[in-house]
Amino acid sequence: MVEQHTPRSLIVTFYGAYGRSFEGPVPVAALIRLLGAAGVDAPSVRSSVSRLKRRGFLLPAHAGDGSAAYELSEEAHQLLEDGDRRIYGAPEPSPEWLVAVFSVPEQERHKRHLLRSRLARLGFGAVAPGVWIAPAHLYGETRHTLDRLHLTAYVDLFRGAHLGFAPTAEAVGRWWDLAALAKQHEEFLDLREPVLRALQSGPEPSPEEAYRGYLLALDSWRRLPYADPGLPRELLPADWPGDRAAAVFAELHARLRDRGAGFVRP
Repeated sequence: MVEQHTPRSLIVTFYGAYGRSFEGPVPVAALIRLLGAAGVDAPSVRSSVSRLKRRGFLLPAHAGDGSAAYELSEEAHQLLEDGDRRIYGAPEPSPEWLVAVFSVPEQERHKRHLLRSRLARLGFGAVAPGVWIAPAHLYGETRHTLDRLHLTAYVDLFRGAHLGFAPTAEAVGRWWDLAALAKQHEEFLDLREPVLRALQSGPEPSPEEAYRGYLLALDSWRRLPYADPGLPRELLPADWPGDRAAAVFAELHARLRDRGAGFVRP
């Protein structure tokens, strides 16, 4: 299986993993060096940074020596903080669900599409047209997202239990495509388990090797906790690969992240 990493995604991943630890904005020269270690050439870094600037994720600034640099916008900080809880956290099991009920006027149907796409990206499952559901622990992140996109006027949020009539595990199988989610976990394992086995049996990686390995692993992993939003384990198939995928990422994180920081800030 060939792994795909876009320059823009790797830049976002870099800021999430290491960029926030810089004292001040990250110089463009540092971005080019650090993304170059992950296989991204300088023109691709510059064009991807420009796109992220247009989207409001990055803001132009100056480093301490006066050179060109980029810092995160306030919105980007919030996105990454929400991502930290999703990517690195283990949500507390809860019997409750978060239900989003929305109605968008036909003349604003572009907002209906935006709302559906963002709820899907947050990990919501579709119960019926205009009714979406997610584990209750996603309330805070959902509220931040709807506030940021100015969509709160169209949505009501509810928290509660599933009381019937189908068994909840059966209902979850309708609300989410569990086969597709399992396949994503398996693809991550196909790519990252061999890397972990090599680390377990081989010499300690250099700081640059650790940095590159961690950046690529995180870039692969960080989408999974959004596609699979922390569904209660008892509602999933017995052979669910998400458990093993999470364990593999956790060990890669423990082995590589801090050592890779030595290459980021030599």
